[in-house]
Amino acid sequence: MLSQTVRVLALAVSFGLLALPAAAEDKPTDKPIELKVGDPAPVFELKDAGGQGWKASDHYGKKWLVIYFYPGDFTPGCTAQANAFRDAMNKLADQGVEVVGVSGDSVQTHELFRKAQKLNFNLLSDEEGVLAKQFGVPVGKGADVKAKDADGKPFEFKRALTASRWTFVVDKEGKIAYKNTKVIPAQDAKAITEFIEKAKEKK
Repeated sequence: MLSQTVRVLALAVSFGLLALPAAAEDKPTDKPIELKVGDPAPVFELKDAGGQGWKASDHYGKKWLVIYFYPGDFTPGCTAQANAFRDAMNKLADQGVEVVGVSGDSVQTHELFRKAQKLNFNLLSDEEGVLAKQFGVPVGKGADVKAKDADGKPFEFKRALTASRWTFVVDKEGKIAYKNTKVIPAQDAKAITEFIEKAKEKK
């Protein structure tokens, strides 16, 4: 009787009627990445607002690099955040700081946003959320957006995904020097400026 039961189970497994539990090492691991201050910054390449490839390796080690993730172009909070960085760029540049914004918007939308707000720093397109994942930034679904271009002409676009508002600073050694997961949009540039000034005083 026992041998007959074994044969039935063997046949069931062979025909896929009975699934055996997967080995622990075969289970997929979807644990989100959690970057900490002092960790090496991810190396990446994305398209900028001009459609050109922007390689982190060309910028790491040369300046302090601010990488700020934001939900999307043409939204009130993101516009306030971008304009604050725009207005602080001269002071940040004097401190040897470069700024790039990252969202799930397209290259074309980034270019329209840059022109509309007269931004003096680059925006990177992360439509698939690849970079957000590398930095451990949570992302949500996209959205249909209505906006106005630099001439005040209404237009609509679709955002691929919506990233959380997180800001990082990469130091000249290519390591995470600052991480803020509770960014206040209009105060982000000021917070970064103060952090850089204090960090330089310590060195």
